[in-house]
Amino acid sequence: MAVNPRAAFGRHRDVGPRVVAALRGGGYGVTALLEPDYATLRSAAASALARPDGGCADALVVVGGDGMVSLGANLVAQTGIPLGIVPSGTGNDMARGLGIPLDDTDAAIAVLTRALGCGIPGSPVVVPGPIITRTIDAGRVHHADGTTWFASVVSAGFDARVNERANGMRRPRGASRYTIAMVRELIGLRAIRYSLVVDGQARELDALLISVANNGSIGGGMRIAPDARLDDGALDLFVVAPLSRIGLMRVFPRVFRGTHTSLPQVSLERVRSVALDAPGVVAYADGERIGPLPVTIEVVAGALRVLA
Repeated sequence: MAVNPRAAFGRHRDVGPRVVAALRGGGYGVTALLEPDYATLRSAAASALARPDGGCADALVVVGGDGMVSLGANLVAQTGIPLGIVPSGTGNDMARGLGIPLDDTDAAIAVLTRALGCGIPGSPVVVPGPIITRTIDAGRVHHADGTTWFASVVSAGFDARVNERANGMRRPRGASRYTIAMVRELIGLRAIRYSLVVDGQARELDALLISVANNGSIGGGMRIAPDARLDDGALDLFVVAPLSRIGLMRVFPRVFRGTHTSLPQVSLERVRSVALDAPGVVAYADGERIGPLPVTIEVVAGALRVLA
């Protein structure tokens, strides 16, 4: 089990120990991983999944936000090892898409233990039952440094610029850092010229934002692709055409309600693969930095088993 100790800026440090206690009480042996940084945690989780006897772990459980889901997806995609999620981060969009309770840790743990078939604590013999999983799609990004899996969304526009700026800021440390980064990016708002290849068809266009979504939301509930399905074998290409600062700020609130899709500046298209290129644009997948464009994104149907 991999735990992000800094999830939601450290406000939920108790969640990891509660998950460990629930799983051990239900009859599972748990390897709890709590490392000081993301890279070390990923390495430790990869080592823990490789059992000395040549077998595989029953599941990988991640505790945190979408960054931890990204870590898990990149370790278990196409392996058959189920991924469990107990949300305790800031955005938690993948948990939202899977219907895992967001603001009730006990309820989220109950979803996990039910899927794992945990035994009843206090019984004379606690034996886990059969594991219940859901099979969903995942996205795969090919880029200059290799391949990255994602569960929710790849961003390559205004929102990615906000992430890039926020990650370069040392202060403030809380969620307000992203608000400040967004305001600063709005000052220099400009359209980006993109070259795309969508399901084999080349096109060029100007846009403020392009995202490729497997899940319906991003950024803590912004419903950029409200009709996206996790198991339809497709991705949703989301494009926002050039807008003024005022125009973008008018569109922005509607994204949380999912009512922006009727606007003429917004387009959504169901696709299987997208190649993206634009100068000076950095791509992010599930909130984690991939690197500069170009990238090629494809859906891989049924690549993930999840406990939900």
